[in-house]
Order: sequence, then C-alpha cells, then structure tokens
Amino acid sequence: MRLSKEEKTILQSVERRRPKSVPNLKKEAKRYQDYARATFRKDKRVNIRISEKDLIKIQQKALEEGLPYQTLISSVLHKFVGGRLVEKPS
Repeated sequence: MRLSKEEKTILQSVERRRPKSVPNLKKEAKRYQDYARATFRKDKRVNIRISEKDLIKIQQKALEEGLPYQTLISSVLHKFVGGRLVEKPS
C-alpha cells in the first residue's frame, strides 16, 4: 500500500509513540467530519457498462482492500475528480 508523505509522517509519529497535538482540534475535527459526510453521502445513482474483465479486476482489488467493489469504484471516481488520482506516465 502506498502512503502519502503526510500519511507516512503520521504513521511514524504513532509508531514512535510521539503524536503531535493539533492546533484548534475542535475546528479540525469538524472539518474532517464534514469531509467524511460529503464523501460518504450517496444521493445519486449512476448505471455504467464496463467490460467483464474490468469488473472482475475491480472486484479482485476490492476484495484485497476489504471493501465492496461499488465502494471502491466510488472512491476511485471521488479521488479522480478531486485531482488526487493521476495517470502514470507510460
């Protein structure tokens, strides 16, 4: 699993048992709660057609990640539209 620089810093802090305090904790906690609500709010349905091979691969990846394949698809799309998912140069 790949971690971002920020995620690596957090992981190292926890592993060293030296977590850093967060300024304005209540404000930051509310901000992230709002992000989570927006991310997990599913208020529209979309039907798409994809190849069987792609669907099988997606289901396998979802199984490896331990989540439903629809959730994986939604997460990938969310990251893409947010600019956090970029194509690798070939």
